[in-house]
Amino acid sequence: MIERIIILENVDPLVFFGINNSNTQLLKTLFPKLRIVARGNVIKVIGEEEELTLFEEKIHELEKFSIEMNVLKEEDILDIVKGKAPAIINVDNLIIHGMNGKPILARTANQKKLVDAFDVNDMVFAIGPAGSGKTYTAIALAVRALKTKQIRKIILSRPAVEAGEKLGFLPGDMKEKIDPYLQPLYDALEDMIPPMKLKEYIESKVIQIAPLAFMRGRTLNDAVIILDEAQNTTKPQIKMFLTRLGINGKMIITGDITQIDLPHSQQSGLIHSMKLLHNIKGIATVEFNKKDIVRHRLVQRIVEAYEGEEHDHQNREIR
Repeated sequence: MIERIIILENVDPLVFFGINNSNTQLLKTLFPKLRIVARGNVIKVIGEEEELTLFEEKIHELEKFSIEMNVLKEEDILDIVKGKAPAIINVDNLIIHGMNGKPILARTANQKKLVDAFDVNDMVFAIGPAGSGKTYTAIALAVRALKTKQIRKIILSRPAVEAGEKLGFLPGDMKEKIDPYLQPLYDALEDMIPPMKLKEYIESKVIQIAPLAFMRGRTLNDAVIILDEAQNTTKPQIKMFLTRLGINGKMIITGDITQIDLPHSQQSGLIHSMKLLHNIKGIATVEFNKKDIVRHRLVQRIVEAYEGEEHDHQNREIR
C-alpha cells in the first residue's frame, strides 16, 4: 500500500469537495479500493499504485474543470472519472465563467472591443456612461488573466473623491473608512470568484483593493492594474498611477467624463492623459455609449434624459 498527498491549487474547497463533502463521498464511491481523506486543499489517499495513479490523474482533471467553471457538480465528476468530456455549452464572447458556472460575456460591441484591445495592448482607457459594463468587463479580464496564470496579482483602485481623500472624519479603522468607496469592485469580484477563494486571495494580497493614494511609490510587476472612476483623478494623481506599470503588467483605466466630481478649478487627469497619450503605441481607447448600458432599461432612459437637458442648456448658452 502506498500513501500519496495531492495538493490542489487555486480551487475553492467548498466548490471542489461540495456541500457537506458530497463530492468527496462520490469520489470514495467511484474509487472503493482507495482510502481517501480530504482536508482544506489537501487530499491524502492510500492504495495500490495503479489505482492511485488513475485517481490522481482524474483529480487534476476535476481541479482544472472546477477552476475554469467555478462549479463541480455530480454529473461533471461522473463524466470526468468515466473519461467523457463534461457538457460545456460554448458561448460566444465568453470571458470567464463566474459563480456556479455562470458565463460572463462581452455583451455589447464595445465590451468586445475592450476584450480585444486588452489582448493586444498593455494599457487601455475604457470611457463611457454608468452601467455600460466597462468596469465589470475590466475586472473579468483581470480574473481571467489570473486564472490562466498570465499574471500573479490583481490591483484594483479608485480615488476616494467623495471624502476629499480626507478619511479621518469617518468612523472606524482605515479599511472601514475606504471600503464604501471600493464596494463596487468587491461586488464584481464576488460574481466571479467563490467566497472562500476570494477571501484567500485578498488575505494573501493576490488581489489588492486600495484607494488611489495607496499606489504611490509602488512598481507593479506581473499584475493587471485597474483604476476605476478615473475621471475624478487630478493630473498629478493619474500620472503617478500610470507610471506604476511594471514588467509583464497591464492597465485598464475606466471612467465617465460626464460625471466629474472634482472642484471646477481642477482639470480631470483622465481627460488630460487621454489627449496626451492617444498616439502612443501599446495604448488603446475604447469609448462606450448609452447603447452599451446593461443595467435596468430605465438607466438608459435616465442617461438620455440628462444628455437632453445638457444639450438644451448648451444651446441656450449659445443663443
